[in-house]
Amino acid sequence: MSSTDDRPALRVTISDVATAAGVSRATATRALKGEGRFSPETQERILATAERLGYVPNTMAAELAAGRTGTVGLMLRDASNPAYGLLFSRLQDEAHQRGLDLLTVTIGADVQGAKQVGALHRLLGMRVAGLIVATGGITTAQLEPFADQVPILRAGRAETSGRIHSAHYDDAAHGRLLASHVVSLGHRRVVVLAGNEEASVPEHLRALAMQSTLASGGVGVDVVSTGARPDEGVAEALAAVRAGATAVMCASDYRQLAVMRALRSLGLSVPGDVSVTGCDGILPGADLLGLTTLRIPVEAVAAAAVETMQGLLTSDADSVSPVRQPFVGTLVPGSTAAAL
Repeated sequence: MSSTDDRPALRVTISDVATAAGVSRATATRALKGEGRFSPETQERILATAERLGYVPNTMAAELAAGRTGTVGLMLRDASNPAYGLLFSRLQDEAHQRGLDLLTVTIGADVQGAKQVGALHRLLGMRVAGLIVATGGITTAQLEPFADQVPILRAGRAETSGRIHSAHYDDAAHGRLLASHVVSLGHRRVVVLAGNEEASVPEHLRALAMQSTLASGGVGVDVVSTGARPDEGVAEALAAVRAGATAVMCASDYRQLAVMRALRSLGLSVPGDVSVTGCDGILPGADLLGLTTLRIPVEAVAAAAVETMQGLLTSDADSVSPVRQPFVGTLVPGSTAAAL
């Protein structure tokens, strides 16, 4: 039989420490918290025993007993998407620097946000002190009821509710920047692959801004509505190219790659025959591929999200006006879009 000293660190309890130190459980608890009055010898013996056994305090359990944790719940869209993966990493880094813990759930495909609502209920069941929502797949109406219990902040997507805060990408500005670049290259007929609002709010906002900016520049616009899959609408875009369009604008880099693959299969070159643009700028190898894109400001959004949440946790959240922090990224001209 293994001795107490041989137990894995995570299995060592406060009772194990008390027994090994020859004190009561209550005494060990107070000593490890720095509470109570003990002789220096007793305090030193308890602390040394805890260190020798590898005792790790169960802070979550202690905070649950107190009624609420200092942990923030994070709901994230599938982290296999590079943009969400980077956002997750940066949120974790920022939280660590500020002494906050993130309890994370990730959501993949979700019809009408039902799984996301369930995930938020689970996070609240763990008594999180606040919620950071880093997915656009859940509506404002679905989020608002949770604001009755904890402060909520959207990271990445804009928000209109007066009860929900946001640190978000300025998707409309990104669409305008990309479209202005295409107009400056002299294109007079352009296809816009416009993600519908149900599939992706950010893509939808980018595409609307692209259409408006192109039209204001006197450019003829062929709009192709798409769903969530990157290859949706590509056939229609190619038909518009055959009919005379010289550029295809996509609201994500995944769509840009799908268009480039389809053009290559037809023997058409990019940008020799057709110019193509995307948005996100996070895909690994985007620079090597020369993608013309807009690099979204993930780092700035993550820093603002965690800083804002920390402020909400230390103030009366109900009395705070909604925080709205839009961030604009950087145009990456690349080599997939060229002047006529």
